[in-house]
Amino acid sequence: MSEYANPDALVSTQWVADNLGSPGLAIVEVDVDTTAYESGHIAGAVGWNWQSQLSDNIRRDIVAHAEWEELLGDSGISNDTRVILYGDNNNWFAAFAYWQFKIYGHDNVQLMNGGRVKWEQEGRPLVTDAPDVEPAEYDAPEADLSIRSFQNQVLEALDQNVELVDVRSPAEFTGEIMAPPGLPETAQRTGHIPGATNIPWLEAVADDGSFKSADDLARIYGSRGITGDKDIIAYCRIGERSSHTWFVLKELLGYPNVTNYDGSWTEWGSMIGMPIEK
Repeated sequence: MSEYANPDALVSTQWVADNLGSPGLAIVEVDVDTTAYESGHIAGAVGWNWQSQLSDNIRRDIVAHAEWEELLGDSGISNDTRVILYGDNNNWFAAFAYWQFKIYGHDNVQLMNGGRVKWEQEGRPLVTDAPDVEPAEYDAPEADLSIRSFQNQVLEALDQNVELVDVRSPAEFTGEIMAPPGLPETAQRTGHIPGATNIPWLEAVADDGSFKSADDLARIYGSRGITGDKDIIAYCRIGERSSHTWFVLKELLGYPNVTNYDGSWTEWGSMIGMPIEK
């Protein structure tokens, strides 16, 4: 069996359990449903709200440089801190945070494989106590946008030798539905970006929320022609599920040129003149 291209991008739930409280280690839970954190979290973990702390809701953008530095410092994270991320929804939003850590140049960051799903299935303890966090100083470099795609770049890619991977559900891809039930962020039109290949993010994970093996992942994407020999742009609806797939393609399979189009369908499907398929 092949190993992940970057096995250091992940840690196991057992590793986290064995290393709780270690010096220089920060654990961060990233959720869209913050009641999950409040109802119980890994001991010592700080909680981040994806919508209010990792996004600029005025500009509809990732969190700005100064706010990123403030968030990390307030969370007790310095430039040399090892950060372990996990969260709800099979680590969607933890993967989005991981992607932002990489944009802002923090390489010592990992996902806890399986997230809350696996931790809870294993019956591991959760606490409701607020962590005792000592604020730190954090100095982030300027954003490296080489792993991010914008709408104009995606439009240009339609005429280039670029693979578009739509990681939404088949019903969203075909235009049958606008968004998964109960989720508010929508677009004006349904469908998908022309030429995109639909490989739902869910195909990459096992029942316990952990990632499938490297061999299984290579088969899943390779059978749809996604082999890493071309530039790849992943997208979904608001950029969180595509961050999860970006992590799979970039970190686990080691494909060299993978970007996340976080504007995704909410942007593309609302813009005048953008081509779509159904």
